[in-house]
Amino acid sequence: MIEVQKLTKHYGPVTAIRDVSFSVAPGEIVGFLGPNGAGKTTTMRILACFMPATSGAARVAGYDVFRQSMDVRRRIGYLPENVPLYTDMRVAPYLDFVAEVKGVGRAERRRRVAEVMERCLITEVQGQLIGKLSKGYRQRVGLAQAIVSDPEVLILDEPTIGLDPRQITEIRALIKSLAGRHTVILSTHILPEVSMVCSGVVIINQGSIVAQGPIDTLVQQFFPTARLEVEIVGPPGAVRHGIRGIPGVVSVEELAVTNGTGRYVVESSRERDVRGEIFQVAAQQQWKLLELRRVGTSLEEVFIRIVAGEQAAEEGGA
Repeated sequence: MIEVQKLTKHYGPVTAIRDVSFSVAPGEIVGFLGPNGAGKTTTMRILACFMPATSGAARVAGYDVFRQSMDVRRRIGYLPENVPLYTDMRVAPYLDFVAEVKGVGRAERRRRVAEVMERCLITEVQGQLIGKLSKGYRQRVGLAQAIVSDPEVLILDEPTIGLDPRQITEIRALIKSLAGRHTVILSTHILPEVSMVCSGVVIINQGSIVAQGPIDTLVQQFFPTARLEVEIVGPPGAVRHGIRGIPGVVSVEELAVTNGTGRYVVESSRERDVRGEIFQVAAQQQWKLLELRRVGTSLEEVFIRIVAGEQAAEEGGA
């Protein structure tokens, strides 16, 4: 549904993105991640036909974004980071106007406008001037205008920015409900949001794609070991030595020791579940095992490791 090949964009002597390539399958929700200035917004603006690329190719919904931009625009909904709304219009008439511009027939517009106002939780403010709304409500109006034409592809740049925690939860649920029927590329700095909503991610750093794929695959790629957190009452040195001797254990890190009770992070091969053997060691040594639990690897840890690794490699090369 979205195919990007070697996109490059120069602003004079500055290269914003370089040879960016990725794809998004129909019905998939993909998180587009990167630090500030990495090139996320530039890429999304090119896909939305907001600006041309210097070189490369991109197709959205089967259409070339450069040679068939009008066909692309009819099939996408775009929510930019700073939502450009007509502040002197009221909410419902504004959405009706957007639907008309996007080619929604008169008979269909009323139903579509009512539906998106309900889904975006703005029905109660439909008669108010957009300029009088709070930032959170304006953000939701922006999301409503992106989906009012029921587009095949949605390009969302920071869709939950400015919302309170309850609103963020509601909009996340809305975006997740779009999977299957719509193809979504979502940019955000809230990484737990990506884990909750997206099936895969594309990570860009300093204008280039540095990682992409399903979240679970990236976790295993960049964190090849499994982690456990263990709380044991016993001599710290003996505990570390005993657990470290279990086949498959890679490392034992002591987090804290208080009154003889120690907390440790144990890293082991993903192919071996060492929890039973940790229990056996504790029983044999007559240590009190107070807690033994798996520790998941977050997308935030993966993101930091990838970006930090890229920066370290660049500094080493320099």
